[in-house]
Amino acid sequence: MLAVVAHPDDESFGLGGILAALADQGVPTGLVCFTRGEASTLAGSTHAESPGTGSPQADRPGDPAVIREHELRRAAAVLGIEHVALHDYPDRALRGVDLAPLAGHVLTLVAERHPSHLLVFDQGGVTGHPDHVRSTQAALVAARQAGLPVLAWALPREVASRLNAEFDAEFLGRGPEELDQAVRVPRQRQEDAIACHHSQSADNPVLHRRLELLGDTEHLRLLYHPL
Repeated sequence: MLAVVAHPDDESFGLGGILAALADQGVPTGLVCFTRGEASTLAGSTHAESPGTGSPQADRPGDPAVIREHELRRAAAVLGIEHVALHDYPDRALRGVDLAPLAGHVLTLVAERHPSHLLVFDQGGVTGHPDHVRSTQAALVAARQAGLPVLAWALPREVASRLNAEFDAEFLGRGPEELDQAVRVPRQRQEDAIACHHSQSADNPVLHRRLELLGDTEHLRLLYHPL
């Protein structure tokens, strides 16, 4: 399985339960991450999963891009991700990047790792973040060229609705007819990976409430399958 994401922490906050479950089953996993998350303002935000909110990381000295890369690599080790390809596209501006080079990075790792599937955020980015949307678009372009199926991490509609009501968020949920598979996940492993992203997770009540509502189950949608 090759996961394609926009930011360091997406592999843990969103896909972490699924990636840990795959690793536990002996499935090799890899990761393409397009940005270093240098523009994040999540630390200290009370609505940390919603883009565009929060305050600067004043208590985190050093280069945010370097800090977040270290956090990503620690989290990847916890999740059992075998290979991480981290790129330098601008955080919060990924939608302005042409899809061809983004898809090209995915195809490079496809050629190296020979995955059977790609794993992405659901269309709409789950949280509505434009960078999430763009990374999924890039993965779909690559999948069509490589002839690979694409699975998307998705939220049940009732979970999204609860989060939106409680936190004035903008999660996109899916009805039962749109969800193709429920996966039991090792949630503690995911939480251990999340804890590696201290700059983003120390004060993130939306994230922790989402995990609480989901329990030990995540959901997948089949976005693309080659004919």
